[in-house]
Amino acid sequence: MWEPPCYILRECHTRGPTLRTLHCVTPIALQPSSTWTCLKDIIRAQTHGYPERLQPKMMLRKAECLVTLGRLQEASQTINDLEINLTAQPTLAASQFQIQQRTLSRLKMKVQEKETLTETFPAALTKAFEDMDLREENEQISSASSSVSLCTHPLKGRYLIATKDILPGELLVKEDAFVSVLNPGEMPPLHHGLESKWDTRVTNGDLYCHRCLKHTLAMVPCDGCSYAKYCSQDCMQQAWDLYHSIECSLGGLLLTLGVFCHVALRSTLLARFENIDKVVKKLRDEISNKDICLPESKTLGQTFRDDLGGECEENGKRVETPIPGCDINGKYRNNYNAVFNLLPHIGNHSPEHKFLCALSVSALCRQLEAASLQTLTTGLKSSQPKAAMAPALCQELHTWGVAMLKHMLQLQCNAQAITTIQQTGSKENVITNSRQVCLATGIFPVVSLLNHSCSPNTSVSFISTVATIRASEQIGKGQEILHCYGPHKSRMGVAERQQKLRSQYFFDCNCTACQNEKHRPAAGPRWEAFCCSRCRALLQGEDVLSCDSASCTEAVSRGHLASQLQDLQQQVAMAQKLLRNGKLERAIQLLLGCQHDAESFLSAEHSVVGAIEDALAQAYAALGDWQKSATHLQRSLQVVEVRHGPSSVEMGHELFKLAQIFFNGFAIPEALNTIQKAEKVLLVHYGAWNDEIQELQKMKSYLLDLPPIPAGPSV
Repeated sequence: MWEPPCYILRECHTRGPTLRTLHCVTPIALQPSSTWTCLKDIIRAQTHGYPERLQPKMMLRKAECLVTLGRLQEASQTINDLEINLTAQPTLAASQFQIQQRTLSRLKMKVQEKETLTETFPAALTKAFEDMDLREENEQISSASSSVSLCTHPLKGRYLIATKDILPGELLVKEDAFVSVLNPGEMPPLHHGLESKWDTRVTNGDLYCHRCLKHTLAMVPCDGCSYAKYCSQDCMQQAWDLYHSIECSLGGLLLTLGVFCHVALRSTLLARFENIDKVVKKLRDEISNKDICLPESKTLGQTFRDDLGGECEENGKRVETPIPGCDINGKYRNNYNAVFNLLPHIGNHSPEHKFLCALSVSALCRQLEAASLQTLTTGLKSSQPKAAMAPALCQELHTWGVAMLKHMLQLQCNAQAITTIQQTGSKENVITNSRQVCLATGIFPVVSLLNHSCSPNTSVSFISTVATIRASEQIGKGQEILHCYGPHKSRMGVAERQQKLRSQYFFDCNCTACQNEKHRPAAGPRWEAFCCSRCRALLQGEDVLSCDSASCTEAVSRGHLASQLQDLQQQVAMAQKLLRNGKLERAIQLLLGCQHDAESFLSAEHSVVGAIEDALAQAYAALGDWQKSATHLQRSLQVVEVRHGPSSVEMGHELFKLAQIFFNGFAIPEALNTIQKAEKVLLVHYGAWNDEIQELQKMKSYLLDLPPIPAGPSV
C-alpha cells in the first residue's frame, strides 16, 4: 500500500483561489515523531552557534514545533523571546517585520485554542474510547461481548456463536495478549562505505517496546543484555519483574531457538504469578504416564470428552464436565489455565517436528539450570531482586520443561501474528509506501476459540498488544463467529487454501467459500483471467484457452499467455523500482507501455492491471498531477473491489488513498464523497479511534469549514 505525499495544513485567512497554495508546500510527515526530531535539530543548532541574523526564523520554527507537540508553556515562552528579539532588531525590513508579527499573532491564537481544547479534551477522549471498550462484558467469557456464547462440538471443538443479531462493526472481542514476544525482524544488508564502520541498521527490535509493543524512538535498553529495549523505565521494570530477570541471560540462545521457543518459555514464566495447582498436578500426571501423546488406556471418544467437556459417566451416573480452560465457576478467562488447555495436536505433528521442539526445550532447560547454579554461587545483585525466582523455577524444571514442550506444539495452531502498518522508503522519496508487517507473536486464549473460514464474518486489528475482533458483516442469531487463519478466498484458490490449512492446522476446510468453489467450473477468478486479443471476451479452458464469445474463434495456449504475463510483471517491477528511486518520467513511460500491453491479453479486472494503474496513480501524485492520479487510482479501485469486495478492509484503505488525492487536488465534492465512503468501510473494521479514520475526519472538517468560493463574473 502507498499513500500520497502529506502536506502541512497551515491556517490561512485569505479567500478564493489563493487557498490552492495550501497544497503546494514541501511535503513532510504529519507525525509527532518528525516534529520532535525537528525540534531536537533546532536545539542542536542553537547550541552550535546558529547565525544571529537567522535566529528569528529558527525560533519561529521552534514555536511551531512546540505548539504541534502540545508543549504550550514552552511555546508561549519562545514566542515572548521572539517578540523581544524582533524589537531589538531595527535593521529588519518593514515588510518582513509585518510578516513576522502576523505569524506570531497566528501562533498566539493557536496556543489559546489548544489551551481551551486541553480543558475539554479528557471528556472527548473518554467518548471516543467508549467505542473501543466492550459495552457489556460476557459473563461466560472474559474479554468478549455479551453478544457471543461459548459452545463445544465433538469435531469442531470449542467455538463461539452469536446470541443475538449482530451488526457490521460491532465489537465482539477485545483481548490483551496473555503473552507476546517481539519478532526481531529482518536485518537489512550492511552497505559498504562509511556505514560499514558503524553498524547503524535498524530492526523492529530497535523501534518497538519489547513489552507493550509501543512504537518508540528513544528506547530504554536493559542494563544486562542491551537487546531488550523498552518505551519507559516503568515498562522495563514490569518486564523484569514478570519474566526478563530470567530471560536476560538467555538472550542469544532464545534468538537462535526462535520466537516459538521464546513464547513457550515466557508463558511458563508468567504462570508463576497465578494459582495453577491443578495445572501442575496435570503436568505431573502426564510425566508419570511417560507419555504426553494419546494414552493407550483412553479411547478416541473419551479423549474428545476430556478435551471438550460435556457429559461423562462417573459411578454409573452422568456428570456434566466443565469446558476445558474454564474455571470452577465455568468462566473462560484470559489466564494460564486457558492457555494450557489449548489443543497441542500432538498426534498430528511429524516426529521430526516433535524432536526439534524437544531438543530446543532441552537446550533451554540446560541453560536455565546453569544460570540458576551461577546465581546461587555468585549471589544476587541488590538491584535485581526478582532474579531469586530462577532457583525456584529450576527446582521444578522437569515439570516446566514438559509445559514448554506442550506450548511449542500448541503454537503451530494457536499462535497469533500481531501486525502493524509500517512506512517504508527513504526520507528523500516523495512517495510514502506502507505495508503490513508481523510485529510480534502472541497467544490470545479467547481469539483462539474462533474457528476458521476462508470468507470470515469478522475482522481483526491490533493496538499495541490488544486484539480487537469486529463483525465485518451482519451476523444472525445462532450463527458461528468465524475468523480467517490466513488462507483467504480473495488471496488464493481453493486447492492452495486446503493444502495450507491441512499442513498447518490439521483440518479440511468445509466453509461456504470452499464448498462453492469445489462445485464451480474450473475457471479461475476474474483477477487472474485472460481475455481475447480480438474481441476482449474472457478466455476459458485448460491447456488451450478459447474465446467465450460464440462469434470469435480465437484460441491460444495457456503456456504462451503465462510467458507473456511473466514478461509484463518484470516490466512492472522495473517501473516500480524507477518510481521508488524518484525517476518519475521514466517510470510513467514504462508503465504506460505496460498498460498498453496488458490490454491485449489481460481482463480489465486482472490484478496486474490493478498494479499498473496503482503505480501510475503514485507517479502522478508525486508530480502533483492530482487529476490524473485520481483517474488511475479509480481504475485500480475497480480491481480491488472485484477481488476483495466493496466492504473489505482493502477497499477501505484504497478509498482512504483516493480521498487524500482528491483533498490534495482541491476537488472538494469528490473528496467529501470519498471520505464518507472510506469512513463507512473503515469504521466497520477498526472503530472510530483508527489513525486513518481520524485523518479522514480532520480532512472533512477542514473542507467543510472552507468558505464558499465565489463564482466569477458572468460573461
